[in-house]
Amino acid sequence: MLMDLETMGWDEMLLEAMEIPRAMLPRIVPSVGLIGQARGILQGVAVGGILGDQQAAMFGQACFGQGDAKNTYGTGCFMLLNTGLRKVRSSQGLLTTVAYQVGTGKPHYALEGSVAVAGAGVQWLRDRLRLITDAGDVEALASQVPDNGDVYFVPAFSGLFAPYWRSDARGIIAGLTQFSEAGHVARAVLEATAFSTSDVLEAMEADAGIELRELKVDGGMVTNELLMRFQADILGVPVVRPAVTETSALGAAYAAGLAIGFWSGIDEVREHWIEERRFEPAMDPEVRRRLRSRWSKAVSKSFGWID
Repeated sequence: MLMDLETMGWDEMLLEAMEIPRAMLPRIVPSVGLIGQARGILQGVAVGGILGDQQAAMFGQACFGQGDAKNTYGTGCFMLLNTGLRKVRSSQGLLTTVAYQVGTGKPHYALEGSVAVAGAGVQWLRDRLRLITDAGDVEALASQVPDNGDVYFVPAFSGLFAPYWRSDARGIIAGLTQFSEAGHVARAVLEATAFSTSDVLEAMEADAGIELRELKVDGGMVTNELLMRFQADILGVPVVRPAVTETSALGAAYAAGLAIGFWSGIDEVREHWIEERRFEPAMDPEVRRRLRSRWSKAVSKSFGWID
C-alpha cells in the first residue's frame, strides 16, 4: 500500500508519514521479467515473474484486454476487471490496482472487489448448521427445490465488503415461511455468492464505463454447476470456466515462460488458454430484475445490527 500507481515506485509522502526508511524496502520490479536466480535446491533457476495471488489468477485466465474480468470463488470471492492503461479511481468502494507489467512495457491496471463470504458460507452450512456432511453435498441439497422460495441469505458474518463496506452489518436469513426447508437455505447460500458477485460487477461497470462481455471464473466453487448457471443468469452474460482452474499457479507459469522466451508474447499465451465450459444466461430479464431487487432489500436489512 506504499506504492505510487503513477510512478510505479515508492510513495515518498507515505514513507515520510509512516517513518519508513526507503533503504529498508525492496526494489520494485515488473510482474514479468528476469529478476534474478533462485538459491538452495533451485540454485541457478531463473526467477521470471512476481505476481500477487489475484493478479496471477487474472494472468492465468489470459485477461489481457480492457474489459476482461475474472472472479475467483474460494472462501471469499475476488473479482478483477482489466481497465487497460487507465487507472480508474473508484467512487463505488473498489480498489485500483496494478494488474501486471511486462518488462519495460506500460503497466496495465485493474479494479478489484472482494466478497468476504463465498465458500465460507457452505462451510457454515456444514460445520455450524450441519445441513450437509461434505461441502460438495450443497449442490444436491439446493437442487431439491426449484428456486429459492423467496429465501435470501446475506453472509455478513463480520460485515460486508465491496461495494458496501459496512462493518455494522451482520448475517441474516430473510423471507422464511412455514414452507421453507433446508433446500431453500442451501440454495440461498449459493445464490448469495452470485448476488454478491453481481453487486461488485455493477460497481465496476459504473466506475470504468465498461460493459462486461463475459466473466471468467476459477477457484474451488466453480465445479458447482447450479451456482455457475445461476451466476450467468443473474449477471446476464456468459460465465466461462477454464480447463485449468488453478489459475494462480498457471499465471505464475505464464509469467515465467514469457520472461525466458518460452512463449513469444501475450498473444501466444492467450491462445494457450483453453475454455472447458461456457454457461449461457437463460433467465427472463424481468425475473432477474425481481431477484436482484429482493436481494438488495435483504442486504439493506442486514445494516445497522452493530451499534
